[in-house]
Amino acid sequence: MAYISKIDDLSRRAFLRRSRQLAIAGTAGSFAMGLAGIGEAAAFNVGDNEDDYKALVCVFLYGGNDHNSTFIPVDDRNYDLYSAIRGGGPGRTARGLVPSQASLLATKLTPKDNRVLTNGVEYALAPQLPRLKALFDTNAMAPLLNVGTLNAPMTKNQFTNQAYLRPAKLFSHNDQQSTWQSSAPEGSSDGWGGRLGDLALARQCNTNSLFTCISATGNAVFVAGKNALVYQVAPNGAPAVDGILRPLFDSKAGSEALRVLMTQDRSNIFENEYNRVARRSIEAQTVVSGALAPITLKTSFQSPSGPNPLADQLKIVARLIAGRKALGVKRQVFMVSLAGFDTHNDQLDSHAQLMRRLDFALDAFYQATVELKIQNKVTTFTASDFGRTLKSNGDGTDHGWGSHHMIIGGAVDGGRYYGVAPRISTNSDDEVGSGRLLPGIAVDQYSATLARWFGASGETEIRSIAPNIDRFENKDLGFLI
Repeated sequence: MAYISKIDDLSRRAFLRRSRQLAIAGTAGSFAMGLAGIGEAAAFNVGDNEDDYKALVCVFLYGGNDHNSTFIPVDDRNYDLYSAIRGGGPGRTARGLVPSQASLLATKLTPKDNRVLTNGVEYALAPQLPRLKALFDTNAMAPLLNVGTLNAPMTKNQFTNQAYLRPAKLFSHNDQQSTWQSSAPEGSSDGWGGRLGDLALARQCNTNSLFTCISATGNAVFVAGKNALVYQVAPNGAPAVDGILRPLFDSKAGSEALRVLMTQDRSNIFENEYNRVARRSIEAQTVVSGALAPITLKTSFQSPSGPNPLADQLKIVARLIAGRKALGVKRQVFMVSLAGFDTHNDQLDSHAQLMRRLDFALDAFYQATVELKIQNKVTTFTASDFGRTLKSNGDGTDHGWGSHHMIIGGAVDGGRYYGVAPRISTNSDDEVGSGRLLPGIAVDQYSATLARWFGASGETEIRSIAPNIDRFENKDLGFLI
């Protein structure tokens, strides 16, 4: 089966767009813009070596992860402040939303550079995250503190008195999910992962363009590009038409008739387009199934604590990465997710269960990349709608803004913190009410750092991924080697 490719089509579109720009600019300007276009096209950094492969894997925690229950103050001073705000009990024992101080000692993080954080705060991961603690200790995981959606650096006074500077529709699930993934509220048509895919396609580093941006979690704007298509997979592999995959009504002739009906050219433009998409899907399923057939992993993705949808998604991602040469790809962007983080109530139990799933899944995926000897070429990172309030509502927490996240991989300069730790307070300059964090790091800075590692270079390319990046002094957060 020949690989499916949209490269010629994409190149034609790019040429036409550039031609229209040149026509508007005039002859002299046209020549200059043409040279600039050549420079931009060549800027994306990918080598000719077939082993020059890189993948980004976005792990989106839908609902707004409570970072305050993920990174927990463990030193006496800050633990007491935290416990008082969250309804903890005397004697540093478990109560309200607060685990006992003793239960945090096994997951306490000691940074390799001995950096002292704000007010001397020392963090422990949630007790359900021992595997991620081990990755931190072996320099394969780095926490990114207080990151969130920002249009520009913002002070608390500006938040209060200059509301027009705020990102649109703060604290709204759908809009903040979209803003994290695409830099715009709900309704955005392309995400920054997809735009990275666009750069990879322009560089023609993938023989089969369809497998550049892949979602294992259904439709997601993050992996939608202006040209790069989203290819969706299920935990068991590529989606297939059952009547074609297996004999229709126990008849091979019936299956063949169905295949012809779904793929033949039609005179009606809408029918023909439908069949073109169906034909591409059927052909892609054949390619993916062939690439996955010889792949077996020794790393177990079978969670000891029961069903784990995130582990299932990451397993298929690991298998697809293992089959990268058969798929004809050198650069890939993946999207996976775990839902259930909107913990307005019953947070103590529900968040603990989510942490167990996250801990197992992220560690299993990293170990699979080690098994495949590709851990330095795969970077996994977390994202979420927003953080949550430090102040408890009694049985849970409410929507916040900034939050802490994790980056995992062999290329990560881990075992140390990035960003500035917030104060443990509901009345400080780095929060905007009830302990909602005013982000100190923008998603644009986060995405720009990941984009550079992936291969984007030059101001134009970075700006296409992170449109607000020029407003921030630090354009590379330094967590990737």
